[in-house]
Amino acid sequence: MANVCNWDSIDVHLLRVLHMLLTECSVSRAARRLNQSQPAISTALRRLRELTGDPLLVRSKNGMTPTERGVALLEPVKQALANIENIVIGQPRFEPASSRRVFNVATPDYLAPALLGRILARFHSLAPHAQIIFHSFSPEQDFAGLLADGTLDVVIGNWPHPPEQLRLSPLFDDEVVCMMREDHPLAGRPLTMKNYLDAEHLAPTPYAVGQRGVVDLHLARERLKRDVVAWVPYFSLAPYMLMESNMLFTCPRAFAEHFARLLPVALARSPIEYPPMSFYLLWHDRAHYAEDCRWFREQIVAVARASGAQNARPMPSTPTDFRMPAFVS
Repeated sequence: MANVCNWDSIDVHLLRVLHMLLTECSVSRAARRLNQSQPAISTALRRLRELTGDPLLVRSKNGMTPTERGVALLEPVKQALANIENIVIGQPRFEPASSRRVFNVATPDYLAPALLGRILARFHSLAPHAQIIFHSFSPEQDFAGLLADGTLDVVIGNWPHPPEQLRLSPLFDDEVVCMMREDHPLAGRPLTMKNYLDAEHLAPTPYAVGQRGVVDLHLARERLKRDVVAWVPYFSLAPYMLMESNMLFTCPRAFAEHFARLLPVALARSPIEYPPMSFYLLWHDRAHYAEDCRWFREQIVAVARASGAQNARPMPSTPTDFRMPAFVS
């Protein structure tokens, strides 16, 4: 007999036979339990003896009994078969209603607060014991690394060039509009390009020194320039600052609509045809097949696409026509 086991020759069938033989201590009973012939089980036992260098089962007055080596192998073989079953069958089915999982999603601060509220409402109704943590994020942060190491489950973004190694699902397109205080001198009439470019503007602070935002990049490509007189680090501050000045703020329509419900601000169609802001969901391959992560992504996609469909209606040309959005959350 060989003294060293050739582990490459051990397969699942031999492990199952070994477990049954050590449990039943009988070739005939093992054969019946495995629905195989006695000669087949005897052949497998001979093979196991060759591989382990041990008889494994020896005759005794009561039939057959495991050797010391056989007794020592019983628990490891049982565990190995359980691990193989987990690999084949997979994790237990994810049950949202009873899950206490904590999900992490990062979003830019210009995403409409109402959309996050609808995501939270759907999430909590389906998974009342689970938690969701929203993280503020910018494209300059290493969101790809945080997705790869599991710190984040998903990221909602709209940056022109997301990392190619991440998976992506489109959510919705949002129109770029102009926001101003309700009694702004330009309110009540369509914005012209001259009015827009000559007006004072409030703009989001760039993520890096010397970097332009998407609005100013588009204007530069069109060889146009607006008069930015102030920069704001958080989008949610802009509507409140507008009420104290004659500045305009160029932003996503869904974001603007949210504040038009709450504050005396008006919205107007931009006289410059900015490309739509395309939002998408990003995640890493490590979470692609996990049932809980897939369920979480499905909830975000369902809410975001429904909200995007609601937003897909004509935009009035004058601010005064746009005081009450057509849908409420």
